[in-house]
Amino acid sequence: MTAARFPVEAGHIMMFARAIGDESPEFVAAPDIPATPLAPPTFVMSAAHFDPDYPLRPQPGEQWFGSGGGPGSAVAGSGALHAEQHFEYHRPVRAGDVLYPQSEPGRSWTKQGRTGELVFSETITRFLDAEGNPVVTARSVGVETRRPPGGPEGD
Repeated sequence: MTAARFPVEAGHIMMFARAIGDESPEFVAAPDIPATPLAPPTFVMSAAHFDPDYPLRPQPGEQWFGSGGGPGSAVAGSGALHAEQHFEYHRPVRAGDVLYPQSEPGRSWTKQGRTGELVFSETITRFLDAEGNPVVTARSVGVETRRPPGGPEGD
């Protein structure tokens, strides 16, 4: 993730919570709710929309295929799959925070699958506050298939 900064806004939290079907009061800014809204547990994944190079982010003037892997999609025919996601919270994420994501590669390993080798790789993203303190550490695991030479083609 190459987003330089990720501002956490109350409206963004509310829309994210609605999108995941959770309208709990702690995620909504309202006059009768005195506390600053908390972000839902998976909210930091929306930082990708602040990354101009994120391949699934819609671009003005370009047809968008989303994450479905349609023609011209960044994931079309890649054989890649998002396999796991883990979050470690060092403190709650709240409206008004500005987070600074820093990503680096983690572990890599392989396993033999039915149709070829499966290559697993981690990406570790640390979301830091303005003082450089950790707020959330996210660990993403992706898997890519590698077919043996002369093996079957397709998904």
